[in-house]
Order: sequence, then structure tokens, then C-alpha cells
Amino acid sequence: MTPAAVSRLLYLLLLLLPLRQAYAQGLAVLHPELNGPYRSVVSEILQGVEEQIHSHPRIVVFGPATDAVELRNNLKNSKAVIALGRQSLKLANTLDSAVPVVIGGVNPGADSEQLNGISMMPDPALLFTLLRNLLPSVRRVMAVYHPQTSEAQIRLAREAARAQGLDFSALEASDLAGAARAYEALLSTSDSRRDALWLLQDPTTVEETTILPMILKESWSRSLPVFSSSVLHVKKGVLFGMYPNHVQLGHDLAQLASALQNGENVRRGLMPLRALSSALNSRTASHLGLHLGTVQLRQFDAIFPEL
Repeated sequence: MTPAAVSRLLYLLLLLLPLRQAYAQGLAVLHPELNGPYRSVVSEILQGVEEQIHSHPRIVVFGPATDAVELRNNLKNSKAVIALGRQSLKLANTLDSAVPVVIGGVNPGADSEQLNGISMMPDPALLFTLLRNLLPSVRRVMAVYHPQTSEAQIRLAREAARAQGLDFSALEASDLAGAARAYEALLSTSDSRRDALWLLQDPTTVEETTILPMILKESWSRSLPVFSSSVLHVKKGVLFGMYPNHVQLGHDLAQLASALQNGENVRRGLMPLRALSSALNSRTASHLGLHLGTVQLRQFDAIFPEL
């Protein structure tokens, strides 16, 4: 064999090595066909998975015309499956129960306690820790929530507030009118020196065409700190927010899948998202009298308005 042929053979072996490692690992990632921004989200999650396992997982993509039996057969030899999104969850539930399934890219629902995975709900404990670091004088966190969609967030928030010595006041609202009344009630009794308002991930209670502008206007006039679980709200004027770090989420999902695959004792249920990045609105910070130094600013991954 000529030196050139040997070089080509070595090159091909190097290309195949990650694939062989992935099959040895037996990890598959299941997700639906995607377009638009969700495609980049999944791409970043996959990047994190690959970095964590040091190889390429087997990617299984399905669409409306995908045969469910064929899909199950494609996954049955996997040693673990990461299922991204609710559609993937439904398919993963039809697999052999001996195959560990880790869920990602979903929010908590009625079946959350029966799942293993990581939700897209930011951990309130991390939000409250950042709040206390920025505003040590805050003693109470206020929120408005939809009882059907946000109960899990509120339950975790009460525990996190108690652990950090914060009072927690939350009002229920099932529609836009109820949300507006609830915010008015909280804002009318708020004290900007000790209170802060938290905006949850909830399209009803944090509706963006009427509710959010009202909150921003009132909080600005009252100099009341508002923080959020959405980076988009920070761009619009909320003091700070925390949002998913999708690459780190991929790391965490792969680590959880490995633990299940190895038979480790893992607490059941969807864990809150701790793979988070943070954003600050410097204009709002200045309005509230916060003069942050370089060290404090470095803890944020994004600062708005962008310079």
C-alpha cells in the first residue's frame, strides 16, 4: 500500500471514530422536523450533547408522514433517548420501558412527576439569587400567575423565596382582565424600597401587547424593580432576566441520560432549568439608581440597550 493510500485510510478511520463511539454510547436524540428559530435552538442543544459525550449521538428526526412503527424500531436498540419537545415525548412514551428517556424542551404539565428530564422553566432560586445580589434591600417578590399553566413555577418559587428569606405574594388570574386587575392590586400596595415584581413565562398573565406595556409604564413611574424569565422583556425595559443557555442544557440532558443509562438513582420529575444566561437593561438600572461596577456587569451575558 502506498503512503498516500495509508494516509487516506487513516483519515477515513478518524472520520468514523466519533460514529463508532456514538454507537457504543447508544445515545439517540429524537426531535420533530423544525423550521425557523427552533432549528437553531435544537442545533445548540445537540452541540452541548456532543460536547458532553465527546461523540455524535444518533439523530432521529420525524415529521407528519413518519411511520410510528418504523420510528420505534429505529430507536429500540438505543441505550438511552433524549426526546426534545412534547411531540417527541409522545413518541418516546411508546418505546420499550427498559430504554431510559430524558425529556427536554417542554414546560411542566400534569404528567411532569412521571418524567425524567429538564423543563424550560427557569429555576426561581437562581432568579431570586440574582435579584438579591443586585438589590439586597428587596424583601418581597410579587407575581401574577395562571393557576393551570404556572402552578409548578409558583410552588418552586414559594420554596425558593422561603429559603432565601423573602416574602412571596402571588395572585391568580385566568384571563387578561383578571391579570390586569391583579397587577393593579399588587402595584397599588407596592413599596419600591422593598418589593420587586417577577414576570413569569405565561402568555396570559404576561401578555405582550397590553399587560406588559402597562407593567413597564407603572413600574417606571413607581421606580419598582421588575425582573423576568424572558430576555425579550429585558430588551423592552425590565431590569433583568434569565433565559436558556441551550448548549449547557445539552450538556445537562446528556449527563442525565448517562446517569439513567448507568442505573444511578435519579429523582423523578422534570427539573427546573438551571442552564441559564442573564441579561440586564442598563437604562432601567440607572433609572432605579443602580450604579454597577465592572465586576457586577460581568455576571451578565447580555446588556441592553446594546452599545
